[in-house]
Amino acid sequence: MPETAPTVRVWDPFIRVFHWTLVAGFAVAYLTEGEPFWFHITAGFTVAALIAARIVWGFVGPAHARFSDFVYRPSTVIADLKGHLTGTSKRYLGHNPAGGAMVVALILALAGTTGTGAIMYFTGSPEEARSGEAATSAVSGDEEAEARNVPGGEDGEKGERAENPLKEVHELFANLALFLVILHIGGVALSSFAHRENLPRSMVTGVKRA
Repeated sequence: MPETAPTVRVWDPFIRVFHWTLVAGFAVAYLTEGEPFWFHITAGFTVAALIAARIVWGFVGPAHARFSDFVYRPSTVIADLKGHLTGTSKRYLGHNPAGGAMVVALILALAGTTGTGAIMYFTGSPEEARSGEAATSAVSGDEEAEARNVPGGEDGEKGERAENPLKEVHELFANLALFLVILHIGGVALSSFAHRENLPRSMVTGVKRA
């Protein structure tokens, strides 16, 4: 962008801090995968708090932060995607339709990730949450032990640990969020090239070409 090009402030401080803190929080939570456990949990709850705050800000924040500014009909989103691929996309000061759809998709994916993680954390012991396993009731007698494929032992009592089904859902949401992040980075690069502006830098400074 030329030094003399007029600029306008688009992204407020909350949006900018939210964006980069979310990047760091998700990266830490995804890469730690529960080790160390407290680090993973702290990052996860940080992401959850950020998502909750962003949803509220989407209704009460400045114009370009509001959902009403960047949530479009599916037909408009598809047309915007086609425009990016053909080099005829319209420039928006705030999120373009495809970018707005990505914001909503990421919020939903991260809400699912943190929500399932929180349920595992609060409904089981820390050890269960860490391993993704859920303890079942004790098994008494050879017949029940055999039915559950648990060795009966001398006294016929054996505890059983089953894979927590929420763990798979949690990982599914996390991987979906990572996939969306990759698509988001590609979309930002494509849009930056198409309109000759550095979109990541604008999320740092808050300003864009007028």
